Amino acid sequence: MSDLLTLLELGGPALAVGGGAVYLKARHPSAYWCTFGLAGTTARLLGSYGAVMDSCGLTVAPSRLRVLAVRATTRREVRPVPPRRGLIRPTPTGLQLRLRLAPGQEPADVAASSERLRHAWGVHAVYVTEVKPGVVDLRLVGFDVLRHVRMPRTAADGLLKVPVALREDATAFVRDYRAIPHQLTLGATLSGKSMFLRHLVTGLAPQPVALVGVDCKRGVEFAPFAPRLSALATDQEQAVELLPTLVELMESRYHLIRTRQGISPGVPAEDMTSDIWGLPEAERPVPIILLVDEVAELFLVATRKDEDRRDEMVTQLIRLAQLGRAAGIYLEVCGQRFGSELGKGATMLRAQLTGRVCHRVNDEASAKMALGDISPEAVLAACAIAAERPGLAVVGDTSGGWARIRTPYLPLAQAAAVCAANAHLVPHLPELDRFRPSADGAHLAGLSAA
Repeated sequence: MSDLLTLLELGGPALAVGGGAVYLKARHPSAYWCTFGLAGTTARLLGSYGAVMDSCGLTVAPSRLRVLAVRATTRREVRPVPPRRGLIRPTPTGLQLRLRLAPGQEPADVAASSERLRHAWGVHAVYVTEVKPGVVDLRLVGFDVLRHVRMPRTAADGLLKVPVALREDATAFVRDYRAIPHQLTLGATLSGKSMFLRHLVTGLAPQPVALVGVDCKRGVEFAPFAPRLSALATDQEQAVELLPTLVELMESRYHLIRTRQGISPGVPAEDMTSDIWGLPEAERPVPIILLVDEVAELFLVATRKDEDRRDEMVTQLIRLAQLGRAAGIYLEVCGQRFGSELGKGATMLRAQLTGRVCHRVNDEASAKMALGDISPEAVLAACAIAAERPGLAVVGDTSGGWARIRTPYLPLAQAAAVCAANAHLVPHLPELDRFRPSADGAHLAGLSAA
């Protein structure tokens, strides 16, 4: 009996540590990684690096000089050479290390073995990024970062750049309007699409840009952001007036650009431009972000008169998507579903929207409409999103790249407070004054009657 008590006393601390590790891994994976996972993964990587690379087919035959040197100095066997490994850099979510590839190898060889490396080193995922020819970065993610989203502290920001969500490789997904001017965002009810929009508005509110909203749900989605909006259309009747106004504003900006492009002996070549970003800062118009929620509402028709109105609105949207970038007008088109059955112009509008974000959708056709021209694997990933993970989405662009992202939770009251605090940044655009919503909600006075 005394021996049993002694054994329990000696094993008590070990049991406590083991139980704590199990609890942290289940409830707080980030804390578990920093406490236990980092050291264990580093030890496995250092102890098995050469053998793992050899089993993955990532080694090459040594050079003759190396063979002669090894045989002259030692009697050990000359083994194949793995990629040269740099320093291991720990991160809050995993590890990073740089590899210099051996002659004859390419980054695709390492990327093809990422699943094997994941199992060999016991991590959640391995991602490969090319740094320059012959050099790649390996990012090891220790746990599922999309389960409890925590945005990195250092995320790229700047004018027209908004960190919106977290990628599955633990880096920030940044919505960059200069790189991808227009985007289509789809998501069913409670999929997280509204949260995505909320982060966009909150990130753009402190920037010197004009925000224009089209919300045919009687403005309930964008009403809390009214203090920061330059214009808001809450139904089809207002949208059919707002969109042509934006087209006229776009044409006036093109006139400004053409005036600046005037070829004369006094204009240096470096001063000629084809968009607003080449204009002097004093003459540059303010960028405009057009946020369209529930785009399908713009396509719905009941009568012949409604059909004519629909065609007019869709035509204006397509014109803005085709020509708006150079004039500093960018589109963020959102909806629960998007398909060719919406009517004439739907497919043409989609073709102009380079960026694609697909949350959980109710039908495969919507996922194909968003991601079908990007990758079949992206469509399958979007269709596999579970309802228990709101905010999870598949993001891609027409270049073919895609990834999973998840938007963190942001209370509506906090987003509305940010918009109210930045109400003084609303730019003066006389063309949009009559569409400007009032901060006290008088602009939406017709909601109760509707």
